[in-house]
Amino acid sequence: MMLSRMKPAVGPGATAGPSKEASKKKKVPKYEDFLDARDYTGAITLLEFNRASGKGNEETDLWIAYCAFHLGDYKRAMEEYERLTKRGNCQPDVWTFLACAYFFLGMYPQAQKAVEKGPKGQLQNRMKFHLSHKFNDERQLMGFHQNLQDVIEDQLSLAAIHYLRSHYQEAIDIYKRILLDNRDYLALNVYVALCYYKLDYYDVSQEVLAVYLQTFTDSAIALNLKACNHFRLYNGKAAEAELKALQEMASPSFVFARDLIKHNLVVFRNGEGSLQVLPPLIDVIPEARLNLVIYYLKQDDINEAYNLVKELEPTTPQEYILKGVVNATLGQESGSREHLKIAQQYFQLVGGSASECDTIPGRQCMASCFFLLKQFEDVLIYFNSVKSYFYNDDAFNFNYAQAKAAVGNYKESEEVFLLIQSDKMKNDYTYLSWLARVYIMNRKPRLAWELYLKMETSGESFSLLQLIANDCYKMGQFYYAAKAFDVLERLDPNPEYWEGKRGACVGVFQLIIAGHEQRELLRDVINMLRNTSNPQVEYIIRTMKKWAKDNMVPVP
Repeated sequence: MMLSRMKPAVGPGATAGPSKEASKKKKVPKYEDFLDARDYTGAITLLEFNRASGKGNEETDLWIAYCAFHLGDYKRAMEEYERLTKRGNCQPDVWTFLACAYFFLGMYPQAQKAVEKGPKGQLQNRMKFHLSHKFNDERQLMGFHQNLQDVIEDQLSLAAIHYLRSHYQEAIDIYKRILLDNRDYLALNVYVALCYYKLDYYDVSQEVLAVYLQTFTDSAIALNLKACNHFRLYNGKAAEAELKALQEMASPSFVFARDLIKHNLVVFRNGEGSLQVLPPLIDVIPEARLNLVIYYLKQDDINEAYNLVKELEPTTPQEYILKGVVNATLGQESGSREHLKIAQQYFQLVGGSASECDTIPGRQCMASCFFLLKQFEDVLIYFNSVKSYFYNDDAFNFNYAQAKAAVGNYKESEEVFLLIQSDKMKNDYTYLSWLARVYIMNRKPRLAWELYLKMETSGESFSLLQLIANDCYKMGQFYYAAKAFDVLERLDPNPEYWEGKRGACVGVFQLIIAGHEQRELLRDVINMLRNTSNPQVEYIIRTMKKWAKDNMVPVP
């Protein structure tokens, strides 16, 4: 909380200076008063002054470390506790306190060594409980779990582990049970709100959070969570507006929130400033690494994204999902079956887990898993269950349209492809090739041909020509098959292209004779045939001309 300054009452009867009685009543502040008000900055300032004045002792040092810890300055707390342990004959609890400081600095092996030197008790058990989670030691975790008692501190630790393991409903149940008997523990509302946020219940999270913010309007954590809810419910601008008040806070007690604010502003601004802000925060805020990976993916810098996640041992659904996406992208770019298999396994782990199977990300993961396995009927089962949430999402529609085309539902596939707005996506070869195929299957070959005409000459345009030529031939759309084979043959005089063109030209001629194609197309067919220097050409053209003459069709 911010420190409010006391001001003297100046009125008509006020004197210029304080009276003797007032001077007598003035008291020198005590650090205990600051601690009672949770003003750790004020307390640490007074304690440091006492120590510098020669009035300090071991108790002073312990309180300085305590205040530094509660201000989020874990490095300072660590240094104070380390200094105490080096003096010899320090209180045994100092080792456990030092372990807590190490833990919050991410120095888990050091925390493990320090906590072993501390006295047995509930705090030591809670610290070992959390460390076993960090070390992924399930056997020890369960052992320390059994030692937890039905006291608030132990139950809060259990709720925290549930939260870290994505068991949000279990955490909520514990917090609500504690709140029933302790209505004045308002901070628990923030924890409950955070769990609802993680469950994607952003409106419920806002309602619960409001209970806390009514009393503590300047809480950095609560205001940040409120901003995150606004980001999910509305947009980045609304979220940024909520953070504005938090940015303007000058109290030193909010120093620890600066990195959080900087990080979230990058997210709210759709990645703007990622390279400047996120790299230094990778080891400070867990989401910083993940958001930097997302930034690199959006910039098509797959190698940088992979370098950031290759050593990451995923523990949360978000980490598994992101590692899966990076491996899938790298696998598709490089044609690596190994990376695609890893991606498929990560997606299956998340989508098949009890905590995620009924969430939107969980269903997307199962869809992605089946997509990589080319089981498109199963892909559509999962996509259909969440499509209402992604109507205007280009990435979702891109995958959804491909899945529909893969099972032969070309009409709906075309509709979904045409919903995509991203120019970058619409210029992607995968998009163009699928849309061309869908057009052809929907008997709109002219639209497929126009896609090719808009492309610059390249390896991709050559591949699209091959697709149009072969698909149009299969579908009996011989005129555009002939046009495609004609260009292919001129670019690469391969005998196969001549054979394709010859069959397509004859196919058009047959359709004209049957009255299923316009007679005027015969002129184009003859011109295309003349582009080939093959003995068969003259015979075919002669036959076509004879029919044209007999049926009064003007040809060159």
